[in-house]
Amino acid sequence: MKPYLLKEQELKELNAKIPGWEINSLHIQRIFNFSNFIEAFSFMTKIALLCEKYNHHPNWENVYSKVIIKLSTHDLGGISNLDQSLASEINNIFDQ
Repeated sequence: MKPYLLKEQELKELNAKIPGWEINSLHIQRIFNFSNFIEAFSFMTKIALLCEKYNHHPNWENVYSKVIIKLSTHDLGGISNLDQSLASEINNIFDQ
């Protein structure tokens, strides 16, 4: 998949496509809460494998049972179709 920056209208429609994510012009972010560290780390491991598949890696942090993921396509300077796809798949993993 070749990344391209999302246009203004596509950014406005993003809330409906990737529920739970905060969207601004530079990145999208979501906070995920779990019961404990093992659940959080397991989730991060699944996401790491997904990111390798896309060759697209998030800025993220983990504090005990909380995982914060921030997605942006740095090479393009904003939010791309790749960020949208990855966020959607992350949501699917979280919802399982």
